[in-house]
Amino acid sequence: MSTRGKKEKPPFEPGLIPAPGALLDWRDNQHFDRWQDRPCALCEQPTPMRSHDGEPVHKTCAEDWISQNPSEARRLGWFASDVQPNRRRDTHHA
Repeated sequence: MSTRGKKEKPPFEPGLIPAPGALLDWRDNQHFDRWQDRPCALCEQPTPMRSHDGEPVHKTCAEDWISQNPSEARRLGWFASDVQPNRRRDTHHA
């Protein structure tokens, strides 16, 4: 049976957990659900934001949680930034 007409989404791979006090880089549009707000996993207020696992969470709530629980954040891998593409460096100088 074929999945004709149905596009497979590429995996949504998390990057690094930011240091306590640093900001998450959530530029990918998969962090935003434009159709449905759900209660944040941390503050229970409605949010369209989603973690890499699809968990509803405000970006600021996730950043605060990382600051308050840095060891647990790294151990569990929760609330990571997006994977950063390798940047091309311009090595041609005039």
